[in-house]
Amino acid sequence: MVSSLVGYLAFLGLLSAERLVELVISKRNAARAFARGGVETGQGHYRVMVVLHSLFLVSCVAEVLVLGRPFPGGFGFAALGVALVAQALRYWAISSLGELWNTRIIVVPGLSPVTRGPYRYLRHPNYVAVVLELAAVPLIHGAWVTAVVFTLANAWLLRVRIRAEEAALGAAYADAFANRPRFIPEVPRG
Repeated sequence: MVSSLVGYLAFLGLLSAERLVELVISKRNAARAFARGGVETGQGHYRVMVVLHSLFLVSCVAEVLVLGRPFPGGFGFAALGVALVAQALRYWAISSLGELWNTRIIVVPGLSPVTRGPYRYLRHPNYVAVVLELAAVPLIHGAWVTAVVFTLANAWLLRVRIRAEEAALGAAYADAFANRPRFIPEVPRG
């Protein structure tokens, strides 16, 4: 039988591999955006974001190994469920954006904002996925310090990033998303 620690480390390995694949896709899509006249903003905080997300994965492993965090049973399985929902939401957002998706803020002039997929309900579904992931992934194996520290650091980072992104996207984005919440979808009445 596979121990919870081996399973958790394997999950983190898969998550790390997935991030590397995302970076390849992002780099390809960024090159396409630049070829179409895309303009990048937010380069200063992008470096911080890369470091934060890299340290997050390291911290998930380190806290569990160094502090000997035990698997928290049902709570760990619930956290795994949230992490998997976050992954599904992330890929729904990525597939909805198609070749416009990348990890940077690159705006191609003249393109209309994407309003399909999860963007029908939220302005920033990918960031919702990141918030869920940073909280849930460490808790799968009881790494609560990592969950708290990186959730708070990410909240600060998202405050900066969302302001930069929405400013870069401009008036067309503001108009298209004026009645959509940023993070929590509204339940239709009636």
